[in-house]
Amino acid sequence: MALATPTEILASLWRQTGLSPAAMPAVTLTGAEPALPSSFRVGAAAQATIAASGAAAAAIWQRRSGRAQQVSVEMRHAAVEFHSEHYLKLTGQQAADPWDSIAGTYVCGDGRVVRLHTNFPHHRAGILKLLGCEGTRPAVAAALGKWQGFAFEDAAAAAGMCVTAMRSFAEWDAHPQGQAVARLPVLELVRIGDAPPTPLPGAGTRPLEGLRVLELTRVIAGPVCGRTLAAHGADVLHISAAHLPAFDHLNVDVNRGKRSAQLDLRDVAGQAQLRALAGQADVFVQGYRPGAVASHGFTPEALAALRPGIICTSLSAYGGVGPWGDRRGFDSLVQTASGFNHAEALAAGVAPPKVLPCQALDHASGFLLAFGTMAALLRRAEEGGSWLVKVSLAGTGWWLRNLGRLENGFAADVPSFEDVQPLTERTQTGFGELTALRDAAVLSATPSHWALGSVPLGTHAAAWS
Repeated sequence: MALATPTEILASLWRQTGLSPAAMPAVTLTGAEPALPSSFRVGAAAQATIAASGAAAAAIWQRRSGRAQQVSVEMRHAAVEFHSEHYLKLTGQQAADPWDSIAGTYVCGDGRVVRLHTNFPHHRAGILKLLGCEGTRPAVAAALGKWQGFAFEDAAAAAGMCVTAMRSFAEWDAHPQGQAVARLPVLELVRIGDAPPTPLPGAGTRPLEGLRVLELTRVIAGPVCGRTLAAHGADVLHISAAHLPAFDHLNVDVNRGKRSAQLDLRDVAGQAQLRALAGQADVFVQGYRPGAVASHGFTPEALAALRPGIICTSLSAYGGVGPWGDRRGFDSLVQTASGFNHAEALAAGVAPPKVLPCQALDHASGFLLAFGTMAALLRRAEEGGSWLVKVSLAGTGWWLRNLGRLENGFAADVPSFEDVQPLTERTQTGFGELTALRDAAVLSATPSHWALGSVPLGTHAAAWS
C-alpha cells in the first residue's frame, strides 16, 4: 500500500477538526523523505502538523480580514524544528546537558529494559528512595538488577514516579492502555458549553492579534503550542510557579513570544488571580498531569461557566483513558512503553532500545494542540460554544506509527548547527542574544514571528497587557 503524501496527511488532520475543506488556504509542501534518520515518517509528520497550524492561522486571517494568503512548509526545515531545542546558541554560554546523570535505560533482573525519567529533582529523589541506593548509574543498575521490569514500572507509577518498561509494538497492542489509545483520535475537539458566536477581532495586522492565551505548561509539547500561537500574534501569558521545577535550557526556546508570570495555585489568592485572568482569556492551555490543574478548580467545565466561549486546550501523556489515563509521562517514556524504541532498533539493525532522532511526539503534539486551538477559534466564530481541544503523547505516537515506515529512513543525517544556519535568526532575550530556528510555516501575507524574546520564568506580572 502506498504511503499517504504529506498533503494527504494534512487534509486528514484538517477534516478531524470539523473545518470545511473549502476553508483550507493554498498550501505548498516541498522536500522529500527521509528528513531525519528514522524508519518512522518524522519528516512527513513534522511537515503536516506545522503546515496544519500555519494553514489554520491563514484561515483565521482570511476570516477576519477577507484576504487570502499562501502557506508553504519545506520538509527539512520542519524536521529540524521538531528538534528546535537542539539548535540553540546563547552568546557567551555553553549548552548544558539536559539529562540528569541517572536518567535513561537500564536492564532489570529479568532482562526487561526500563527507562527512568529523573530530570526533575523530586522524581530523581523518589526513584532513589524506591531503589534504596545512591545516585550513581552503577548503583542504580545494581539495584534494578533485583527487580523485574514490569514490576518496577508499576511500583514507580504507584509512587508517582516516571518510569516505563520497553515493549514491542505487539506487546503494546495487547496492553489495555495500548488498546485504549488505539481508539482515540489524534486530535479531538469537543463542544463543552453554550455561548453565542464570538467574532474574531477585526483590527490588527496578524492572524491572532487581539486574542488572549493563558498557558499553564512546561517542558516541550504544551509550550510549543503557546509558542506557535504567539508566532501568529496571540497575547500569550505563561503561568508557572516558583516551587515547581523547570528547565531554563528549554524555556529559552519554547517560551519565545510570551510573557511569563508566576502564581501559586496552592494559595487561595493565587487561584483568585488565575480565575480573574481566565475570565478575560480566549484560550486556556494546560499540559500538566490529568487532574493536577483541575484539582484547583480549573476544570474545562468550570472555565466554560466562568468564561462562556473559552477554548480549553489540554495535553496528557496517555489520553486520560485506560488504566494509565492519569499517569505522568514524557515523550521518551511514551516512546519506550509504546514500542517505538524497540521497533526503531530492529529497523536499524541494532540492539534495542533506539530512540527517535528527536522528541517527535512532543513537537507533533504541540503543533496539533495549536492547530486544534485555532480550529476551535474558527468554529467558535461560526457556531459559538465553549470548546475542549485534546491531544495526548500516546495518541500522537499511535498516529505517527500509522503513517507507515520508510525503508531508506536511516539514509538521512541529523544536521549540525552549522548546517541549519540559513534557517535561524538572532534575537535579544532575557537570557542573552539567542540564535534559534525560525518558524517553518511561511505565510505570504502575515509572516510568523515572535515579537518578544524568551525571558526567565516569573519576569512579568500576572496581568494582561
